[in-house]
Amino acid sequence: MRIYGAGGTALAAKPGAARRTASGGFSVDEQESAHGTAQTGGLRSISTVDALLALQGIEDTTQKKKRAVAKGRHALDVLDRLKAALLDGTLDQSAVARLKVAAEGLTEESGDPGLDTVLSAINLRVAVELAKAGVQ
Repeated sequence: MRIYGAGGTALAAKPGAARRTASGGFSVDEQESAHGTAQTGGLRSISTVDALLALQGIEDTTQKKKRAVAKGRHALDVLDRLKAALLDGTLDQSAVARLKVAAEGLTEESGDPGLDTVLSAINLRVAVELAKAGVQ
């Protein structure tokens, strides 16, 4: 089904009227045609490449949030292992080193204020545990 707009058949009749008023032969200047086509093709390919580069530079907010959640969960897991090691009396320097590595990236903003608040609380807890262990 074809919809021509509010005028319905009025739009369909206009092209036919334009054909009847046109008279004479059709001719194209060879130099102007070749010159115009080359410019359009060049601009289109440049704009396409620029658009692709621009899209690569934009980071997806959902991916950023997923990475932030993963870093927070990893830090909480390391804190749990540290707590278990403290209770067992088997705390070693590798657990503290893992905690220091888990602390990296917790200060990056995710774009979600609630998630950023939770990550800053986790970061504070990690910093306290590192200070207790004597690691700066």
